[in-house]
Amino acid sequence: MRSALKKAVADSRGFKNRFDAEVWLVDMSHRLAPRVPDVQRRLNLLRDVHAAATAAGLSPQWVLALIQVESGFKRFALSSAGAEGLMQIMPFWRHEIGAPDDNLFDRATNLRYGCAILSYDLKLEHGNLTRALARYNGSLGQLWYPLRVENALSRNWRIP
Repeated sequence: MRSALKKAVADSRGFKNRFDAEVWLVDMSHRLAPRVPDVQRRLNLLRDVHAAATAAGLSPQWVLALIQVESGFKRFALSSAGAEGLMQIMPFWRHEIGAPDDNLFDRATNLRYGCAILSYDLKLEHGNLTRALARYNGSLGQLWYPLRVENALSRNWRIP
């Protein structure tokens, strides 16, 4: 764990400093361990979540909660509607914000798309996270999905 953490901290983007990176990565790694047992995979995922969320102006903890609800941290998740990957991105987004050959099962690509979409939804909803989450899920006007994400955040990812 120590060598994997050292590498993750060294490769981390989006943190103010190495101390903040190590504290966040250790804390979130312990929380994520039951869902992602492999240490290296877990730390790589957390590092990429933090980088993509920070770049999009989002809370990494909110993104972790969304991923928990959307895919249960399964990189190759595929919904019955055709949404792909960790953040369950619909393939049409490749033509809207990316390139037609982008691989939505690639962790970094999926996180970049998902965070960009949620950030866009948040702007459309004038900072209202409840409405942005519902829009992200395609259930605008309903509360069941935002409540599921909030519940995941409260139980697993909120930093006191």
